[in-house]
Amino acid sequence: MGNAEMARQMSQKAGFIAALDQSGGSTPKALRQYGIEEGAWSTEEEMYGLIHEMRARIIKSPAFSGEKVIGAILFERTMDGAIDGIPTAEYLWTKRSVVPFLKVDKGLEAGKDGVQLMKPITGLDALLIRAVAKGIFGTKMRSVIDAANPAGIAAVVAQQFEIGKQILAHGLMPIIEPEVTISIADKAEAEEILRAEILNHLDALPANQQVMLKLTLPTKANFYKPLVDHPRVMRVVALSGGYSRVDACRKLGENTGIIASFSRALTEGLSAKQANSEFDAVLGETVDAICEASKS
Repeated sequence: MGNAEMARQMSQKAGFIAALDQSGGSTPKALRQYGIEEGAWSTEEEMYGLIHEMRARIIKSPAFSGEKVIGAILFERTMDGAIDGIPTAEYLWTKRSVVPFLKVDKGLEAGKDGVQLMKPITGLDALLIRAVAKGIFGTKMRSVIDAANPAGIAAVVAQQFEIGKQILAHGLMPIIEPEVTISIADKAEAEEILRAEILNHLDALPANQQVMLKLTLPTKANFYKPLVDHPRVMRVVALSGGYSRVDACRKLGENTGIIASFSRALTEGLSAKQANSEFDAVLGETVDAICEASKS
């Protein structure tokens, strides 16, 4: 499916990455936001079927194309599914010119030292082999930082890069995501520690390797510019982190060289009850706004 072409798109093309990777714990919330209440399904399979229908509707919309949406992050079940009989990753690239990524983490451990590390990712090598076979370009994995705790943040970054190297060994591009919670009082201090730790790990990577970074929009504009400019970084993308679409786009516009990778902010305003014309119009306005903010 053309990894070199995908790499050029991810490193050079204007636009943003759509996060369509809600998993088990976040799926009911995503469906409620879409206007489907929990009583609408009786089994987990039915729930996942509904979220796949939502994602397929987004992907098939005229507003969702590689012209502005340069990549999309998928949940494992979405990767294993199909759109109009075509495997999802293949459909994204061949029909929409959107580079497919896969969420690989299995959720978070209980909090310790002001952070939540990732749970062990059992069967990761087997999953990565399947992802390569299905045409996936890269992966994403999330940890959470809830305090400016040096030991905790160091552990988060070390775990992310350790697994990132395993992902690189399969020829996939890891998106490293140490999310800083937007509501914490010492957010700016946490970002200081985080940036230093990431730079240390980037400097230790071989010259022929790159990663991507997915970060919370920083308290100080352009604080992550040294990461944007680092030769071991293909792209820095921002998560919306609970900000509204308007606030997330405003903050993103203050940070040169960072593009969006929004989830909740992307689907804001979409509803299962909308006619296709209204759905496409709302999604189109959202895509335009996020893409414009990503051009800063």
